Amino acid sequence: MKKKRCPKPLTVAAGFILLCVAPGLIRAQMASPDPGQAPKMASPAAQAKKDSAPPDDFAGLNYTDEQRAEIEKIRLDTKKRREAVAKDEKLSAEQKDAMLLGYTRIEYGRIYQVLSLDQKRQVQRIRARRTADDAARTKQQSPLNQKSNAPAK
Repeated sequence: MKKKRCPKPLTVAAGFILLCVAPGLIRAQMASPDPGQAPKMASPAAQAKKDSAPPDDFAGLNYTDEQRAEIEKIRLDTKKRREAVAKDEKLSAEQKDAMLLGYTRIEYGRIYQVLSLDQKRQVQRIRARRTADDAARTKQQSPLNQKSNAPAK
């Protein structure tokens, strides 16, 4: 009797869907990591994009000892994967950047799952406020852009 196994493309598609479902989670722990945790290692390509690092949605949360241990375990696992991608000579710079971004999203998704219900609510409030601030900033900048794009006479 043959067992049906999940084909590799289905696994890749599920991973891609996970990456698309959790785009807001990328903003976690990049700007100011918890002082009790080791700093993240990034590839030279990722270090060049430091100014585009997302803001920290998890800043200010108080973790339990169990949460800290689980988060540290998640970070170590992700660090190993990032190092493997950085060393892979078969990948182009764009592919490495995409892989690193994907691992970051997965890491933040897993960290989000570790949070308690109250902590998740706090993160959602932080994201909502940041989204509103970004929308207001974009709205203020758009009239300036329209004037500068007007044809000169």
